[in-house]
Amino acid sequence: MAATSTRAVSLAETFRQHPERRYVMFGGKGGLGKTTFSAATGHWLASQGHKVLVFSVDPQASLSDIFQRDIFGKGPVKITENLWAQEIDADQHIKEYQDEIRQKILDMYGMESVPEEIEDYIAAASAEPAMEESAIFDSVVDIVNQGDYDYYIYDLVPLGHALYYLSMAKVYDEWITRITKLREEMREHQEMVARIRREKEVEEDQILAELRFIRDRINTASGILTDRQRTAFFFVLVPEEMILVDTKKAAGLFEAFNVPIAGYIVNRVIPEDLLGEDVPPYLVNRIEMQRKYLSRIRDDFGDQILAEVHEMERDVTGMDMIEKVAARMYGEA
Repeated sequence: MAATSTRAVSLAETFRQHPERRYVMFGGKGGLGKTTFSAATGHWLASQGHKVLVFSVDPQASLSDIFQRDIFGKGPVKITENLWAQEIDADQHIKEYQDEIRQKILDMYGMESVPEEIEDYIAAASAEPAMEESAIFDSVVDIVNQGDYDYYIYDLVPLGHALYYLSMAKVYDEWITRITKLREEMREHQEMVARIRREKEVEEDQILAELRFIRDRINTASGILTDRQRTAFFFVLVPEEMILVDTKKAAGLFEAFNVPIAGYIVNRVIPEDLLGEDVPPYLVNRIEMQRKYLSRIRDDFGDQILAEVHEMERDVTGMDMIEKVAARMYGEA
């Protein structure tokens, strides 16, 4: 997946020059090396003495594979000194969310049990395709709100899903803001009527309190994603036509959502010094193809390219390989 870097010092300097950036994200299309870079960066930052959590918000992520540890759904698992990893179990989070909804219904309406028709609604809502994404989005808020780590490294879902989170946050915030305003106006009217009738004060509006709670959580998550002081978002791409096109398009969309793009990392670059006598035509063609796209990438992104990372000879799994990648990414090889 990843190896020798041609401009790796720039990536290291980016972290040293911006110690306030505590939320680190690697994004891009699936299969480009985001998990590898997340794990390697977590290891490098931990080796600098920082307490780091690398966590996956992608249901198909492979932190368990790369660290060679069973971490799925187990909360933060300590990998090495100062380094923890976590894979979110969306199904478990949905179940907890269902239980939370049931309890709130019982508390709000003084019921002893949830009516069958409400249970049917909860089950139907949980089967919605967006529920898994919503559960993962909610888990991110839980993790970062605890504030237990110096650095949080997100192994992000593919770009389309990441953009969904951002758009969902905006839509939810606008909707809840509108509903909350209506609810507040209703409460003010109830309080005025109660004063005229000299009745006791209106009881606290639990629904209004719940809406405010949800809005605060959404604002926390979207606020982190768009915080130019605390967040660093790195695009991962490879020197291929469609990846270059998709990355440029996604970068424009991310900028529209005010996500701060810290730079670009080019992965799977085949080193040209492999060219020589008796080189297979396939390898020659691949290097020539990459040379063309690397030129375009450098023209398009310029000094925003923080590292060009060479293809590894084998898959990156286990701490030995992660350390090797980290050393080369951050200029210590």
